[in-house]
Amino acid sequence: MSSLLALTLSATLAAAPVLTLDEALESARQQNLDLKIAQARLDQAETATRKAWAGYLPTLTAGAALTRNSDSAQIPPGLLAPVPITLQPLWLRSARVEAKQAVIAPQLFAAISASYKAVKLAELNTETARREILFGVAQAYYGAAAQQEALKAQERLLELNQAREKDTQARFDAGTVTRVALLRAQLDRTRAEQDLVRARNALASLKLALGTLIQREPDFDLAAPPEPQVAAKQSSDALVNEALEHRTEVAAAATGVSLARTNKTGVLLSYLPNLGLSGTYNISNAAAFTGKNDSWAITLGLSWTLFDGGLREANLTEASAKVVEATQSQRLAESRVREEVRRSQLDLENALANRAKAEESLSLARESSRLTDVSFKAGVATYLEVADSNTALTGAEVGFVSERLQASLAALRLLKAVGSFESGTTRKDAAALDQPQAPAGQPQAPAGQPAPTPAPQP
Repeated sequence: MSSLLALTLSATLAAAPVLTLDEALESARQQNLDLKIAQARLDQAETATRKAWAGYLPTLTAGAALTRNSDSAQIPPGLLAPVPITLQPLWLRSARVEAKQAVIAPQLFAAISASYKAVKLAELNTETARREILFGVAQAYYGAAAQQEALKAQERLLELNQAREKDTQARFDAGTVTRVALLRAQLDRTRAEQDLVRARNALASLKLALGTLIQREPDFDLAAPPEPQVAAKQSSDALVNEALEHRTEVAAAATGVSLARTNKTGVLLSYLPNLGLSGTYNISNAAAFTGKNDSWAITLGLSWTLFDGGLREANLTEASAKVVEATQSQRLAESRVREEVRRSQLDLENALANRAKAEESLSLARESSRLTDVSFKAGVATYLEVADSNTALTGAEVGFVSERLQASLAALRLLKAVGSFESGTTRKDAAALDQPQAPAGQPQAPAGQPAPTPAPQP
């Protein structure tokens, strides 16, 4: 009993951890290197506002100097002062403090406004990158999970072929079947072994790609992912309107137009004068004619660039062209979103239709395999018919897994196209549809687990 318990415990400890879709997405949010790079770029972009405000906030500078003059000069005591006044000492020690503040700087007002819009644009672009990365993780997870299920079908086929080979060997030894039947059984077993090796390598490759995205060693098994759900019978126009409202690319294009117009306004404001206030305080060991070693001054200055060689006119032309470019980019982004939504909707319809046919083919293949097996045991069917039915059943199972994967990916692409994809499954307010029943002979999913069927019918 103790040895059996030890074996069971060791097998449990050796089992690979099971990774869920939500865990994979959360790991990507925390560990994905592309996301970290995007966040670092956003952090850099957020300094644009502080840089813009730096031009308008007061500046304070201080300096000191030590100068060796060739000669010294003094005014002797007399009418100016009762004591000598040193105009130029042999060693001149001086210090200066200066403060400046822009009072009216029209161009800086536009620059500050543009900096906030630039940060908003960077945030939207980062969010777009984040959604793309998480969508890629979800795609990789669904692909690896489908391959894991296809691997199980290949393993079942190998077990059947090994059992058939053993049975055929016994029949051949008894003289009831020919050597051709035995060779066919051995050939089917060899082919199933090779197919199993390819399936395992394909799964290992997909796990490696997923592990790279989430920065985790591919030593995990995959839980069955929940099926994506889309709103039932929603029109294309409604989906397009939802996409235009929720897609970050559209919001980024609109922000880009606003930013370009603000930059153009900044160029126009450069034609206006600037008003500034400055104050200085000087101290040295040389006195002026006042006889004091320190002095201060406050200046209210007005500056107005009347002509700068045509630079502002060139900047204005460039800014106007950028406004046109941003406007057309916004129209292009909206047009691409409309096209993507409608194309994704058509792809989902095709994928669901293909999945339905694959499900029907799988049901027929299972029934055919069952009847062929019964006939074989009754001595009516040949081994070749049994082998062909097993191969057809495995092909139908793999085909159904593939079509279910395509339906799930099509549903994910539609959710992404309308801006609803976030967690890799569904939006919480999406209309959930009834899950189709599993084909005959396929086990139902346990309570609380997603049904092993593809995306629901729209």
